[in-house]
Amino acid sequence: MVPHLVTALTGPISELEQRILESMPAIERWFRLEWMEHTPPFYCSVDVRNAQFKVAPVDTNLFPGGWNNLTAEMLPLAVQATMAAIEKICPEARNLLLIPENHTRNPYYLANVAQLQRIFRAAGLNVRIGSISPEITEDTTVTLANGEELLLEPVNRTKHRLQVKQFDPCTILLNNDLSAGTPGILEDLHEQFLLPPLHAGWSVRRKSQHFKAYDDVAKSFGKMLGIDPWLINPVFAQATGVDFAQGQGIEALQESVNAVLAKIRRKYKEYGITEKPYVAIKADNGTYGMGVMMVQDAAELDSINRRTKNKMSVIKDGQQVSDLLIQEGVATIESIDGATAEPVVYMLDRYVVGGFYRTHASKGAEENLNAPGATFLPLSFEPGHVLDAKGKPGEALPNRFYMYGVIGRLAMLAASYELERTNPEAEVY
Repeated sequence: MVPHLVTALTGPISELEQRILESMPAIERWFRLEWMEHTPPFYCSVDVRNAQFKVAPVDTNLFPGGWNNLTAEMLPLAVQATMAAIEKICPEARNLLLIPENHTRNPYYLANVAQLQRIFRAAGLNVRIGSISPEITEDTTVTLANGEELLLEPVNRTKHRLQVKQFDPCTILLNNDLSAGTPGILEDLHEQFLLPPLHAGWSVRRKSQHFKAYDDVAKSFGKMLGIDPWLINPVFAQATGVDFAQGQGIEALQESVNAVLAKIRRKYKEYGITEKPYVAIKADNGTYGMGVMMVQDAAELDSINRRTKNKMSVIKDGQQVSDLLIQEGVATIESIDGATAEPVVYMLDRYVVGGFYRTHASKGAEENLNAPGATFLPLSFEPGHVLDAKGKPGEALPNRFYMYGVIGRLAMLAASYELERTNPEAEVY
């Protein structure tokens, strides 16, 4: 189920939201049957955009940071979900090694690592933090903003196992998205569970693969619910071999942009939507909101400036961009204290365990909010026993976060499809 969390949603319930709320029993049964056939990613976060006429995921992160943005009252949900996940993977698990990103001096990121450590310890695991950064050659204590200390230890590799000093884990959790490639130290591990698997890393993973899987999930869910899958699914296309700096592949990219815009216009006409459609052009691999631009017309790509070309050419860890995802732009109707907002849903195993709002005071409803200057507003639980003044006596207010939890879980299910299809060890028939 989905926790009853406060959202910034105000005003009347849309037709889509009403349909989802009314169909809760059917939706939960559908998910239950899906999880009988597929294994959820260990954890993930999903960026959701609500344009009122449609609600869709725009990004799915399989190595989520930002756990420090969840409120303390949400931690019991995360602990319970962790217990459920660990029991399925390794019921006798005792020791867990957490491997963070290599940028070890980012205080916000390290607060996220400390939060993960708290969650897994509360789930009954001994947790140590092992760094694979070449900069960490000895035990390193980092003091966080709140005064808490975090011990980073260099990871040692035996023939087939990872360890830190006097600590032999049965489970290794990556909070490192492997953007720079898969380091050899993580390969060919025996008798240790590595979560998520290496092929979930950005050196292998592609957003276009994820949204192909999401396309299948949305069609199946839409058929079950009796809705047009487009209402929960952004149109997308892929462009390869693009070099912004050299001006190569731009015409093919423009053709893809025009094709996506044409599909959106047809849907807008069908539903009587008067807004002007736009697309987000994103690096097909990568995270942190890098390598993203918005366009309303393919002709805009003829005259982008040098700064934009540089932004679109290189992403995290200096990785060059050549493959791009062209994704339908989904505007957000939500704002908090005058700042544009979008919900981010957090999940462990198959459970929604919380979320927060990403807000940006200087970005518009159609822009990328995952950019410098973004702030994070933790979601809290709805106060208990709230009554709807306009409803029947004793009738509880609807869980308006439920819709976001459904979209998040659809994206998580798509990630499970994606990982199954890209698993290099899967049998091919």
